[in-house]
Amino acid sequence: MKQRLSDRLNARLERHLPEQRLFMKSEEGTRFVRMRPLTQASVLLGGALVLGWTVVVTSFFLIGAITSGSNRDQTARAQIAYETRLAALSSERDIRAAESEQALERFYAALEEVSKMQGIVLASEQRVRELETGIEVIQRTLRRTVTERNEARDAVETLEARLEGAPEAAALAERLAADSAATAEALATVLDSTAKARDDAMLVAETADAEIARMEALAEVMADRNDRIFTRLEDALETSLAPLDRVFSRAGISSDALLQSVRSGYAGQGGPLEPVVLSTRGGGNIPDIETDRANRILDKLDDVGMYRSAAESLPIAHPVSAPHRRTSGFGPRWGRMHSGMDFASSRGTPIQATADGVVTHAGWQSGYGKLIKIEHALGFETRYAHLNSINVSVGQRVSRGQTIGGMGTTGRSTGVHLHYEIRRGGQALNPLTFINAGQDVF
Repeated sequence: MKQRLSDRLNARLERHLPEQRLFMKSEEGTRFVRMRPLTQASVLLGGALVLGWTVVVTSFFLIGAITSGSNRDQTARAQIAYETRLAALSSERDIRAAESEQALERFYAALEEVSKMQGIVLASEQRVRELETGIEVIQRTLRRTVTERNEARDAVETLEARLEGAPEAAALAERLAADSAATAEALATVLDSTAKARDDAMLVAETADAEIARMEALAEVMADRNDRIFTRLEDALETSLAPLDRVFSRAGISSDALLQSVRSGYAGQGGPLEPVVLSTRGGGNIPDIETDRANRILDKLDDVGMYRSAAESLPIAHPVSAPHRRTSGFGPRWGRMHSGMDFASSRGTPIQATADGVVTHAGWQSGYGKLIKIEHALGFETRYAHLNSINVSVGQRVSRGQTIGGMGTTGRSTGVHLHYEIRRGGQALNPLTFINAGQDVF
């Protein structure tokens, strides 16, 4: 049956693949091998399969190489964009800080000018009061002098009436008249000088009023300028505080509690900024709106420093700066809780500390493989697992960005990657919120 089926197949293939003979010549003679159509078809089919398999495998290899190169390019571009964004944010932060410092200097200069103007206004008011008092004294003296002159004239007229018809009184009358004329002339001189002094005093008073009006207008201009300075300062402070508020809100940390913790452990020099106090010449304080506004700005400036100190102590940097890909996130995975994030790259890729701290563990731990634990400020702890190498020791103090080991696949691992955890008080936190928040700071 098999022979007949083979013969039929050979008969059908004979038209396309005629029988071939391969002659082999040797010292013993010449022999040949018959290649029937079915044998040729089998050889051709096998060669086609081998060729097709080779083409498919080569295509997959090329596709994989192209895809790998594309992923590396995308990772490199993402890294470049990330670094560019970090540089832009850092530059913007420095610009805002410089603007805040310049605005604060202008604010202090404006306060000094306002204090000088207040002193000038107070001196002008005192001079005006002195001039008003002098004018009042001169007016009283003038009225008294006029009254005395009128009384003297009446007395002269009375004496002239009594002495009329008395011959011996003529000389006395002439003498009295001469005395009266001298007295009148003296009174006129005194009245002229008094009137001139009054006119001078009124001119000084008018000049003082004009100076007071000019100073009041200048004070209004300074008040408007101070308002613009205050507004720019407040805007700059809001711009500086907004990214820091997002840092703490994304990290799920109470800003008030964190600031209180930073203040309780603050050991730097300088301390909080003192409130602004404006004093008059009498030594009293001026409880005005601008002073309260300035003190609120100073309080916010103090909070900005505390916010930055708190943010710099948080583990918000990225543990892998080299090209990599994220392979697993924080949360449930395969029915169990995955307490960190996984980043895959090549073996030995540098792993960096995400914040300043002290190494509390550097060695093998079941499941984690080669593990590094770093204790940070404010009760935070970071863990770096499945490492290939460890470059630090227990008790060593490390800085943000310092290389502490190399990526590997030790412990319970399916490939080369870094398992990264952030904990506070023993509770695991999502590292992604800290990494995203760090993009607004660094």
